[in-house]
Amino acid sequence: MDTGDVWRLVEQARRELDEAVVRADEVAQRMVELLARREPAEIVAFAQPLWDLLAESYRANLWAAAYVINGGASDDGFDYFRGWLIAQGQTVFHQALADPDSLASNLIVVQAAADGEDLWGEDILGVAWNAHLAATGEQLPPKAFTIRYPQLDPDWDFDFDDEAEMRRRLPRLADLYYQSAEA
Repeated sequence: MDTGDVWRLVEQARRELDEAVVRADEVAQRMVELLARREPAEIVAFAQPLWDLLAESYRANLWAAAYVINGGASDDGFDYFRGWLIAQGQTVFHQALADPDSLASNLIVVQAAADGEDLWGEDILGVAWNAHLAATGEQLPPKAFTIRYPQLDPDWDFDFDDEAEMRRRLPRLADLYYQSAEA
């Protein structure tokens, strides 16, 4: 399995949910259902490329975007945000990696800002685990995947509560969220 398999499953889950706006937890649940139909070895093999995507998105500039969008982002909170990002599909994921500020034009992000909602996708992180449990009644084997996070960009090592710096680095997200907070 590779990351292409993850994206195909995400897209299949999103298509089958057939809604204009699909919540990350719904995508995760459908992915579990679809993956649980496969052989246990395939389910185990799915875990690594999923975590490879999480590692690929482990970036300081994206963490800053998550911080603005969710009004803060702890280590776990950033994991859950990246789960949400994966649930949005390959195009949104790669756009956000190329330019985290591009999320300001995503309709789900705009609506979340207006509604004061956080964007989390914790359930995406457990897709392989839950599918394996559903298919076999057993936990995912130990060492089914490894997490190899890259070093964070030191140029983004600043206080994410510094609104002026966030406005400079993520102007569209800052305008969207800081204006929402002021309204």
